[in-house]
Amino acid sequence: ELTLSMPNPRGAHPLKAGARLTPEFTQRLNNKIRELLQQMERGLKSADPHDCTAYTGWTGIALLYLHLYDVYGDPAYLEVAHEYVKKSLRCMTRRSITFLCGDAGPLAVAAVIYHKLQNQKQAEDCIIRLLHLYKVDPRVPDELLYGRMGYLSALIFVNKHFGEEKIPQSHIQQVCEAVVASGESLAKKRNFTAKSPLMYEWYQEYYVGAAHGLAGIYYYLMQPGFGVSQVKLHNTVKPSVDYVCQLKFPSGNYPPCIGDTRDLLVHWCHGAPGVIYMLLQAYKVFGEQQYLNDALQCAEVIWQHGLLKKGYGLCHGTAGNAYAFLALPVCGFPSLFNI
Repeated sequence: ELTLSMPNPRGAHPLKAGARLTPEFTQRLNNKIRELLQQMERGLKSADPHDCTAYTGWTGIALLYLHLYDVYGDPAYLEVAHEYVKKSLRCMTRRSITFLCGDAGPLAVAAVIYHKLQNQKQAEDCIIRLLHLYKVDPRVPDELLYGRMGYLSALIFVNKHFGEEKIPQSHIQQVCEAVVASGESLAKKRNFTAKSPLMYEWYQEYYVGAAHGLAGIYYYLMQPGFGVSQVKLHNTVKPSVDYVCQLKFPSGNYPPCIGDTRDLLVHWCHGAPGVIYMLLQAYKVFGEQQYLNDALQCAEVIWQHGLLKKGYGLCHGTAGNAYAFLALPVCGFPSLFNI
């Protein structure tokens, strides 16, 4: 909520800075990273031993060390990532198929870690188990945290880090086709088709944001090479994206659900910090300036409302809002984090 954020008190603006970090400040950041890692390790001694997820559990810690290995190239980070992902593989829940909150996360991260450790047999085993997670079940939701899009994010994570098509294109296309068919069915059933050819719900609400809603789903449907045909992309996905754009508040923020008129939440899960990714992807795919304008307005909303104080995480924490500014350089804007 707005009362839980810290407005920016200065005139500096991230979209106009264009500055690179100095070597001295980069060293300060590196020192702080080492210090925070030590604090985190102490705190992990009292962590939930049964939380395997990337969102709040051992897989998330493994993912952190995997990223540190990719950034710094220190094999010690990869070994630590391996130890944590082994913890996650021992306590998978079988309750969800997604990257963030389900078993797909531990399997995908483990596959990449084993690949980097040159243990291809273990990597292949994880990939086979990942592929077997998915069944075309109409009861599976479509959203990112617990649904098909969350499973899809695990698949593309593997292919990205392997640098090849370890997950067959046909499997990715099958997931996308199921999501499109589900959206078309609900839009028709609830009489949305004239306004939006696709519609999705979560717990009887038409959520808009990245976590459970339309923005997160459309972002993935617009990814190149995911098997969504050009006809579907232009005739079905694009008008659905445009419908979300019409929901924008005068402030530039977006509602948590269709029909909610309260301009309160500036979170990755509900509001501009999550919708910005859909808008930037729409700009890259369709090339219309208005998408970019709306994305920049999202960034302005996030900048003016400041950092959330509900924690450091993705959904409604500091990181979720900060990531929005990291997305902007892909559209030609300078990065504030160009280390």
